[in-house]
Amino acid sequence: QVTSFQGVAVRSLCTTSPHEHPEHGRLVYKGNLAKMVLGVRFFSYSTSVFNLFMMPYIMLKTGIGFESLFIQAAFYGLIGFFTFVTPVTLHVLTKGYVIRLYYKDEMDTYTAITYNAILAEKATVFHQKDVKIPDITKMFTTFYAKTKSMLVNPTLFPDPQDYNHLMGYDKSFYFNLEEEKEADERK
Repeated sequence: QVTSFQGVAVRSLCTTSPHEHPEHGRLVYKGNLAKMVLGVRFFSYSTSVFNLFMMPYIMLKTGIGFESLFIQAAFYGLIGFFTFVTPVTLHVLTKGYVIRLYYKDEMDTYTAITYNAILAEKATVFHQKDVKIPDITKMFTTFYAKTKSMLVNPTLFPDPQDYNHLMGYDKSFYFNLEEEKEADERK
């Protein structure tokens, strides 16, 4: 593969497609909010750490003090609440956001790449048969892979067939009326 970079020919020696990963398979989905999720979580973590280090300094230098132990506990509790609850809440809300999703045809397995609590990429491998669609639409869940909730945007799949296969929409739908009658009679 030869491309031009400012008039100079550059040759790429890559043997696989840019959408192939040797370990995970073919890239079928790339989340468009990955950098934003990482940035917001990093900002939240950094402001919390800054707050932890600066609050004692500010309290000592400014002389802000309360004579009542109850008011001091309430004030520090409020500061601590926002210091710890905001990053934890952001982690809980975004831990299932899929950054990239790979598919391995020969094994019918998916590898979802998400961010863990320390902002490192985490790979979750699952089979298509492990995918469960929630009965009730949930705000931050498109499907469950085994027991882990995952969030993807269906419109970001370059090939809609990949999304259909992931969700199991490409399987034939089978009704057995006799089994339905027996199940109703048992109830």
